Amino acid sequence: MVDYNARRTVRRIDPTAFHIARRGTSREINRQIALNLIRSKQPVSRAELARLMGVRRGVVSRLVDELLGAGLVFEGAKGESQRGRKPMHLHIETRRRCVIAVDVSASQTSVMATDLLGHPLIEVTEFPTRRRPPLLVKDVAAAISRLLAGHPEVGECVGVGVSVSGLVDSAGRLKFSPTLGWREVDLLEPLKAATKRPVVIENSTKACVLGQVWAVRGDAPVDGPVAFVNVSDGVGVGLAVDGKLLRGAHNTAGEFGHVPLNMYGPRCSCGQRGCWEAYVSKRAIIARYRGTDPSWPASVETGSVTIEHIMARARAGEGQALEALRETGHFLGRGLATIIKAVDPRRIYVGGEITAVWDLVAPTVREGLRGDQVVREAGEIEILTVPLGEYPRLRGAAALISTPAFAAPVVS
Repeated sequence: MVDYNARRTVRRIDPTAFHIARRGTSREINRQIALNLIRSKQPVSRAELARLMGVRRGVVSRLVDELLGAGLVFEGAKGESQRGRKPMHLHIETRRRCVIAVDVSASQTSVMATDLLGHPLIEVTEFPTRRRPPLLVKDVAAAISRLLAGHPEVGECVGVGVSVSGLVDSAGRLKFSPTLGWREVDLLEPLKAATKRPVVIENSTKACVLGQVWAVRGDAPVDGPVAFVNVSDGVGVGLAVDGKLLRGAHNTAGEFGHVPLNMYGPRCSCGQRGCWEAYVSKRAIIARYRGTDPSWPASVETGSVTIEHIMARARAGEGQALEALRETGHFLGRGLATIIKAVDPRRIYVGGEITAVWDLVAPTVREGLRGDQVVREAGEIEILTVPLGEYPRLRGAAALISTPAFAAPVVS
């Protein structure tokens, strides 16, 4: 009997690329469910895990024993019990292992060590981004080597996740980065060779949204589409649906920063005119404040004014700075409206320097959204800011390495 009410969740089985369910498939699925429950509820006892899964204690014990054997979880200190033996608590195995996260932006490169849940283990290391890729690879490899040698307590490095501003293809090759000025750059293989470790490279905002939807802290993840918008040197958008990145055919889905708001607007770093990025990036905000040409490459020359100066002056009540931010909020709202009409996300995360003055910008962002008839009818979208101090790009880079162990098995 076909359930026609399930039409919203219909997924086509590809007759040319499928995964047959095996005898152990249901057990594999249950094992991943147990692993993710431990991840989100830890510390948790076997009895509590059985209750959460709705199965017998013996079923859970077999699943837990397999997870223990695979080194994915460990049993820690005993918990409290009103009667009988005190239960042993289960935890995700994060001891003696780490992930190295690297973020490459136009101005600087950052390196951080995290555990397998994305929690930072030591302070972030930062250095200027050298524009010659071989020199950058050398700098990154040296920084990783110094970090691991100087902090043996972080344990064995299981992999290196790299977030980078620009288009990254499905093979991990940087196709184009307007802010870095790079085309067809292979960072993946040189970094593998230099670090002697597994390396995954991804577009920075795709990494950011991955880091948020797999987070084990803060706001609870939501089902359905989620967007991460990073407003900084450029504007990037990452999209995920039910915890899985929305990549598109060539891993370029989500390039809303280069969707024109005005075909006759200022020239963008990508070569087009009127892109969303040309209206809301740091360069655009500084040009708006100074009253200078916001077009690329003229907007690169910012004089002595920085985005931090403008935000501080706005906080102090300077009218010119407040107006620059308010106008930026209007254009930010228009761009967010485009994302909402295209994807209809349940939640939008916003990152970048602008989050430090979000209370000053948010009213005009909402005005820009409410001014769009379609978006207004769709209802109020939840917008959450992710401050720079939470290192969303580095946490996203770490998630590139850590999340596959928790992913659902692929069937059909």
